[in-house]
Amino acid sequence: MKNVTDSFVYLGHWPSAGSFGFNTDILATNPINLSVVFGVLIFFGKGVLNDLLDNRKQRILNTIRNSEELREGAIEQLENARARLRKVEMEADQFRVNGYSEIEREKLNLINSTYKTLQQLENYKNETIHFEQQRAINQVRQRVFQQVLQGAIETLNSCLSNELHLRTINANISMFGTMKEITD
Repeated sequence: MKNVTDSFVYLGHWPSAGSFGFNTDILATNPINLSVVFGVLIFFGKGVLNDLLDNRKQRILNTIRNSEELREGAIEQLENARARLRKVEMEADQFRVNGYSEIEREKLNLINSTYKTLQQLENYKNETIHFEQQRAINQVRQRVFQQVLQGAIETLNSCLSNELHLRTINANISMFGTMKEITD
């Protein structure tokens, strides 16, 4: 601690060469030259500084004007986009309404068409059933008729002898002869 206080005490005893201190000699420090240099700098620098500040101010104002123009253009584009959006939304609503109407119409047409097709299929089915019934009835009739004819032929063949057969033929011939006389 003693060294720190000793350093403050001995500040005034340091030699001026290589030391730090204040020089109070006006001519040696040249304050007049410095004041002239500062004055010239202030006088001419003021104009340069004003020019720099004016240029900067103009650039800032131009930038603000440009940004205002861009902002106005963006606002106009936004309004146009909003108008187009409203128009597209109205068209979409119209398409949606028309689409729903068209879907309902197509649905009703499909239901009607399907109903008509089902009716036609039902009619075809009934006609086919009736046709098949008639065909089955005709086949049964033919078989029954064939069986009856076969049975009759067998009965006639077993019951008729040659003599009875000749008498029947003669009776039929005479009957045809009588009919021929009547028609003549």
